[in-house]
Amino acid sequence: MSIIQATLSNFDTLPDTGYMRQAQLIPDVVPFSSATLWRKCKSGDFPKPVKLSERVTAWRVGDIRKFLDDQAKGLAS
Repeated sequence: MSIIQATLSNFDTLPDTGYMRQAQLIPDVVPFSSATLWRKCKSGDFPKPVKLSERVTAWRVGDIRKFLDDQAKGLAS
């Protein structure tokens, strides 16, 4: 199993209440760069991260799933 497959498999098994850090998101779950991720967060095109501690920022799995579903629906239209 490749690293990408393992990451996506882990993403699929996480509860919606779980969290993912940036290194877990890019590029396996979302296909864009770190700079684009933060630009999309600032513009509201990607879910805002949650500050878990002073040095830990993460995204809610449920928010990421909703974003991906919305993107898939937009492409299908």
